[in-house]
Amino acid sequence: MIEVSSTETLKQSIEVHAFEAVYLYTPMCGTCQVASKMIDVVEKLPQSYHFSKANLNYLPQFAEEQSIESVPCLLLFKDGVEQERIYAFQSVPFLYETLNKTADS
Repeated sequence: MIEVSSTETLKQSIEVHAFEAVYLYTPMCGTCQVASKMIDVVEKLPQSYHFSKANLNYLPQFAEEQSIESVPCLLLFKDGVEQERIYAFQSVPFLYETLNKTADS
């Protein structure tokens, strides 16, 4: 998973990849640490998404533009258009099924 530290770089990644999963977190968030481990597992499973992660503390402009309500947050983009937004990282199977569902739609 690529760590992105600028809004411009993140937007480029969303535009370049047909399927982009953007994981947003903050370092002091305990729930984010658990979610990060789940994302690491899902990323290794066979699926279509390219993964980026970003510390939301460094991307206030992106957070405002995307109306991010809280962290952790997973944004799923298909051809540059947001398809799904996940705040409740229920389980690895839930995340994996959601990725596959949005990729197939």
